[in-house]
Amino acid sequence: MRFFVYLIVFFSFFDLFSQLPVISPFATQLGSPAFIIGLSVGIYSFANIFGNIISGILTDRRGPFYILLFGLFTSALSLFSYGLINGSVSLIGIRFVHGLTEGLIIPAAFTFLANGSERSKRGRNAAISGAFVGLAAIFGPAYSGIVSVKTSVVTIMAINGVFMLLLTIGAILFLRTFTYVRKIKTDAQRAVKPWSFFRHPGIIRAFLGAFFLMFSQGVLALVLPLKVEFLQYDAKTTGMLLSVFGLVAVLIFVLPVNRIFDFARPMLTLALGLFLMSGSMLFLSQVDELSMMMTAMVVYGTGFALLFPSINSLLIDSTEPETRGKAYGFFYAFFSFGVVIGSSVIGGLDLGFQHAFIVASSILFIAGLFTLYGLRRDIRPA
Repeated sequence: MRFFVYLIVFFSFFDLFSQLPVISPFATQLGSPAFIIGLSVGIYSFANIFGNIISGILTDRRGPFYILLFGLFTSALSLFSYGLINGSVSLIGIRFVHGLTEGLIIPAAFTFLANGSERSKRGRNAAISGAFVGLAAIFGPAYSGIVSVKTSVVTIMAINGVFMLLLTIGAILFLRTFTYVRKIKTDAQRAVKPWSFFRHPGIIRAFLGAFFLMFSQGVLALVLPLKVEFLQYDAKTTGMLLSVFGLVAVLIFVLPVNRIFDFARPMLTLALGLFLMSGSMLFLSQVDELSMMMTAMVVYGTGFALLFPSINSLLIDSTEPETRGKAYGFFYAFFSFGVVIGSSVIGGLDLGFQHAFIVASSILFIAGLFTLYGLRRDIRPA
């Protein structure tokens, strides 16, 4: 069952990463202005926010199985609906529905994985789940970049829809035997207000780490494909560049070095990851040679590999199983919100490639400084 949930994580992120090289050019082909191009990337993640929160709340109440099942099936339907797009309005509408339905999947899946992890191995297990995310980051962009040259974005989404349908069938076969035991809340737990969730320093840092991780992804999703096109490369080049960072991240996740996440302070690896990602964005702003851009993505992948397990460890350390579904719901809502800000705001500012990457680099660097400032604070389970 655990391996099948890893497959769900992989294909959910595969769907996300396969969109990165093609959505901006697809919106451009429809004749959309710069703001709509940015919105077409960001609206998916904006809708994800609502799906993530709904999933987190329902997972704590009903367990992960039915949430996963519904999310997988409706995501498949939304992917098939890309064939109905005929302009900017239908593009934005279908992207919203796609983001909303897929937002139901990940919080339930990660709650399942987190609740089955031993505390002493939570960092390594987070690294393993991160490896599946990294694999998706390798194969997703490369697949869509190659397929888009031969066919179309509609075909890419339809193939993704087939994967989601197969996962729906697999979930019925492999996960239906999972028994969810609903916890009876004590009077003290009922007295806890929903907004008190955001007062725990460990949870706040995990949420902000998720935000800044995907903020950088939003910038890459919007700016990198357009820069690659400006340099007169095709979508395969964008896919290759995005796959490089995924390959680096996977190597760090699966090699013995992943044990560092079990004993290193998550705040330290979080700060280092932010600084590396900041440096890669600054480097991308200054170079046009393909080899130098690949080097920047290697640095970015190293930062990604340090940051992802760190924020998962922070979240596990700062929550109890009874509220972990809700925690992961808000956690991935911050993921989605990061992409919204990264793509929509940068797109709305209508900056050039160089300035867009410099702004992103500065924001990540400041976030890293604040993370270092918070290293002395104690992090205890809520």
